[in-house]
Amino acid sequence: MPSALQTLGWGARPLPFMERCRERYGDVFTLNIRNENTWVFLCDPDDVKRVFTGDPAVLRAGEANAVLEPVVGPRSVLLLDEPSHMADRKLMLPPFHGERMQRYDRLMVELARENIARWPVGEPFALLGRMQEITLEVIVQAVFGIAEGPRLERMRELLRGMIDWVTNPRRLAALAALGPARIERNRRFRGVMDPVDAAVLQEVRRRRTEPDLAEREDILSMLVQARYEHGSAMGDQELRDELMTLLVAGHETTATSLSWALERLLRHPEKLARLREETLSGEEEYLDAVVKETLRLRPVLPIVLRKLSEPMEFGGHTIPAGVAVAPCIYLLHRREDIYPNPRAFLPERFLERPAGTYTWIPFGGGVRRCLGASFAQLEMKRVLQTVLADVSLAPAEARSERVVRRSITLNPEHGGRVVVERRLSSAAPRPAAPAPALA
Repeated sequence: MPSALQTLGWGARPLPFMERCRERYGDVFTLNIRNENTWVFLCDPDDVKRVFTGDPAVLRAGEANAVLEPVVGPRSVLLLDEPSHMADRKLMLPPFHGERMQRYDRLMVELARENIARWPVGEPFALLGRMQEITLEVIVQAVFGIAEGPRLERMRELLRGMIDWVTNPRRLAALAALGPARIERNRRFRGVMDPVDAAVLQEVRRRRTEPDLAEREDILSMLVQARYEHGSAMGDQELRDELMTLLVAGHETTATSLSWALERLLRHPEKLARLREETLSGEEEYLDAVVKETLRLRPVLPIVLRKLSEPMEFGGHTIPAGVAVAPCIYLLHRREDIYPNPRAFLPERFLERPAGTYTWIPFGGGVRRCLGASFAQLEMKRVLQTVLADVSLAPAEARSERVVRRSITLNPEHGGRVVVERRLSSAAPRPAAPAPALA
């Protein structure tokens, strides 16, 4: 198939396109996407394991993700390869583990409850937009530690405008055709990015001079104080790129997953009832299973990419240097030999068998596994708990929502439209006490 048609199939209807390719060609197949060169899709757990445990000097993620550079910047941990990637990763890990997570726990519940209190009763609305409001507020406050005032409002406004602009499917398709270098210079793109860059850099410089820097618990303050092994600190531009990575990756993806979780639960009332009962009793085992099954059945991203610097063999084929191998999250999660009845929403499967390291990969894997995986799963749990404690929802659409592409994420077709049937008693049990950080 000509590259232009492959690009159209990937851009317009990626899921059925991937499924047809796997049905025809098996667990290893090749796509040639414009401005992305050659991708070799991998759907077998053994091949996925080889990618995630292979030499990062050979399997280079930074080069494969260059399309993200106009937004997150060249010093983003997503675009760095070794040894720079691991050096930055070590500085960014502490905020997402240990006691720090307890502070985020409380923040997530408080901000979710404030937002849910504004949901209209009896009037249909899209969950995705409301979840984006919650997750944006959570990540901005967690990253910058700004709880209120004009600075928070300005940052919120700029980030929302930038994210809406770059995730517009038509605009993104047009810009993607230009390639990252030309996108970077595009006048309209710069018009939305430059004010965001200025605001983030202003916060960085302000934070360096704060007298209470050592006592602050926000991520920016921790990164300002962090030091590489040789003793130096991150520069302003490095901080800007890593902060933009957290802000973008920690907002849109979790909002999408939350929308899908509730969309699926509302189509399965018996599972929703079980979750509400167990949640209000303070248990979390089934809640954890619901989160995992949502991320299995409706992963936000369909693939991860690694560009080969040397030839490697996968599935009996020698893949040359310069080609990107693509462990396919979407197709791997639909293997019937791993997940019986794979298209069904069955949280119970994760009560019977734990998620496999190389068969459940919504956050990627290996040394490049998403830094915010624990944060995202905790946020999904706390927001779902709060929704179930505060409101009774019903689906606004008669039929289940199809998966559609919005930017690089896979979203509900109508944003997960729901209706609040009624608000629940303010005396209802509240979400459980803060849990320890997820492994």
